[in-house]
Amino acid sequence: MFQQLPMYQRVGAQAFKKDLSRTVKLAEHLNNPHKNFKSVHIAGTNGKGSTSHMLASVFQEAGYKVGLYTSPHLKDFRERIKVNGKFIPKKPVVSFINANKDFLTENQLSFFEMTVGMAFDYFSRVKVDIAIIEVGLGGRLDSTNIITPEVSVITNIGLDHTAFLGDSIPEIAGEKAGIIKDNVPVIIGETQKETTRIFKEEAKKHNSAIYFAQDLKVPTYHTDLKGDYQNKNMKTAIATVKVLREKGWEIPEECLKNGLNSVKLHTSLQGRWDILQEKPRVICDTAHNTEGLTLVFEQLKNEKFQHLHIVLGVVNDKDLENILPLFPKTAIYYFSKPEVPRGLEAKILQEKASNFELEGRVFNSVSEAYDVAVDAALDEDLVFVGGSTFTVAEII
Repeated sequence: MFQQLPMYQRVGAQAFKKDLSRTVKLAEHLNNPHKNFKSVHIAGTNGKGSTSHMLASVFQEAGYKVGLYTSPHLKDFRERIKVNGKFIPKKPVVSFINANKDFLTENQLSFFEMTVGMAFDYFSRVKVDIAIIEVGLGGRLDSTNIITPEVSVITNIGLDHTAFLGDSIPEIAGEKAGIIKDNVPVIIGETQKETTRIFKEEAKKHNSAIYFAQDLKVPTYHTDLKGDYQNKNMKTAIATVKVLREKGWEIPEECLKNGLNSVKLHTSLQGRWDILQEKPRVICDTAHNTEGLTLVFEQLKNEKFQHLHIVLGVVNDKDLENILPLFPKTAIYYFSKPEVPRGLEAKILQEKASNFELEGRVFNSVSEAYDVAVDAALDEDLVFVGGSTFTVAEII
């Protein structure tokens, strides 16, 4: 799967297909497994992964058998497809490819299309009660968009993946709104002036009830996911549960509360404001666009430390002109290249960063940069690792 066909996370634009026809063809070949289970569909620029994991945890707590499809993975491909928090076993992965290899090859399916087919096939075979499906990229043309869910969720809209989705907030909102289906309620996590009209118009066109999470009166709970930004995601998840209850799903208040408090336990989510050790304190976060990084650095300001060390690695299609000004000038930087074809050379990153008065050394790998940073840090210092999902993946 990795070698034969392109994968957006690794190679970028050439893996992005502006068409759902091959996914539909694969689904038909597999006897439309996605029609055998209920689902929740979640799109958005930031927060869709965390919100997906929160909902999966709540449903598990309520006693349902829950499928969870997310991307990308950090360490193991099988993280993308889980049932009740457990990775898809190796055997079904192998048997899916063996059984469908000729079809996959002949139709030149992308890595993502194959993975979506595998997930839907697996969820159908093990008879999940509900599957929480995270959109890969965009919405309208994403391979996951063949489902008709119980509810559609759009967390928020930011400027990311502009090469594929458009270079303005309204354009990107239009792509994400592509997950809104006829007569299926839609929940909007974050109310944004530029997107409200677009979502309302799309919902009206599909005769879909639309709910804005911030307008709904929902209880305030806690979550074991530590980033301050998780409060927004939690509100979106709670609003979604509220709408699902109206559709007949039995989710007692205690299960909602406990599910939100046990996301890591139930789903094994990693990389979201993860505290890896103390003395020196090491935190990693997969935030990699303007909105995500702004929230992360707001939270960093609340941390107490003597010196700040930042292990930084990014991919080559990031808008560094907008991202680098967010980084603190007072930190010591350890520049590195994530080990994927899209990784930006550490030397180039160092040069670009110096234009914004961010200074530091170049390292041959993320792990070398990380080891040197942790060794150099005093007990009272803080080491932050980020810039890309792949940078975090290499040190977890």
